[in-house]
Amino acid sequence: MELFILFSSLITLAAFFSYLNVKFFRLPSGISLMLMGVLSALGIITAGYFSEGFTEMIREKLLLIDFSEFLLGILLSFLLFAGSLHVSVPDLRESSRSIISFATLGTLISTAAVGFALFYILPLFNQEVPILYCMLFGALISPTDPIAVMGILKKVNLSKKIETNIVGESLFNDGIGVVIFATLLKTASAGTGNFGAADIAGLFVREAFGGLLAGLAIGYAGYRLMKSIDHFQTEILISLAMVMGGYSLCHALHVSGPLAMVMAGIMTGNRGRELAMSDMTRDYLGKFWEVTDEVLNAVLFMLIGLEIVVVAFDIHYLFIGIIIALVLIGVRFFSLYVPTFLFRFKKALGNRSLLIMTWGGLRGGISVALSLSLPPSPYKNIIVSITFVVVIFSIIVQGITVEKVIKKLKS
Repeated sequence: MELFILFSSLITLAAFFSYLNVKFFRLPSGISLMLMGVLSALGIITAGYFSEGFTEMIREKLLLIDFSEFLLGILLSFLLFAGSLHVSVPDLRESSRSIISFATLGTLISTAAVGFALFYILPLFNQEVPILYCMLFGALISPTDPIAVMGILKKVNLSKKIETNIVGESLFNDGIGVVIFATLLKTASAGTGNFGAADIAGLFVREAFGGLLAGLAIGYAGYRLMKSIDHFQTEILISLAMVMGGYSLCHALHVSGPLAMVMAGIMTGNRGRELAMSDMTRDYLGKFWEVTDEVLNAVLFMLIGLEIVVVAFDIHYLFIGIIIALVLIGVRFFSLYVPTFLFRFKKALGNRSLLIMTWGGLRGGISVALSLSLPPSPYKNIIVSITFVVVIFSIIVQGITVEKVIKKLKS
């Protein structure tokens, strides 16, 4: 019952703040909800100076939710599937070289660069974290969050090519980032002496390619079932089964569930919509997943803001986080520039496109969830705290200004 009351409170707050945003502020919904969540959290923390019991009560309620498990185990499957339904295969095919290279090589470059940056910045603040844990931070913070990115793009008029690159890369680098993080975490847990290069490569290949193949199989199974009937209620249930049953299957098979959901969503949104659905089913299914996406996004961003209450924070972490957030912007451009230079498609995109992708590459809930999923260690708190600072900086500072930056770059 306590969990129900907690989720009821979150939905109520999200609805109230969404109303205020639509009525007065008109910011992208994700930004407004996180901003309101942060302000609410600061209000709760401030209230703790007058009534410590009140803040402690709120903290206890929030701790009822395992945020990492809630996002990675439940929300992520729905959000990635809903987001990938809108990706066009012809557009994706046209930009496949850039999307694949950004999502793979770009994420690897960013992981290494951010990891080393953190390793050398921390001693300046009398903090020390082993290089492997710094690389874990690099892996969890490098992927751009498709949930945050797509929320921003709804308000920005970009060319189809740039939009496809941003959305496609954010969907796939999310899955790749989770795989890199899982691989590094396994290495840290087993020890570098017990987990060699061949083991690392094998785990990466199994997670990534296994997830892609599982997604194709899930998407094809859903397509065949939908094609054999014409009943929109059942077809919506089939899409839900693809997400919930498919994600659970991936977990059991130890392959990447995020990548599987992206592939299943792309197949359903293209082949499924064109060949397996009537006009009525297409309309109802699209609206169902659009509403699901909006509601879950509202809960997610509200919760990210409020989670500040449960983080054991140190003022030094704020400065480190801001420095890393600024470094991350430079690393983001570098990790995009290198693939365009190596694979010679820089002319097709141009520096302006790379700058738009750099500033529009927001970090979000996935980074927070991955940091919270770290096993207990002396370094977990500092990584979680810095992650929160970077994510809040990214969504609020970059998110609020991205429209103006894009208009400036396009002029």
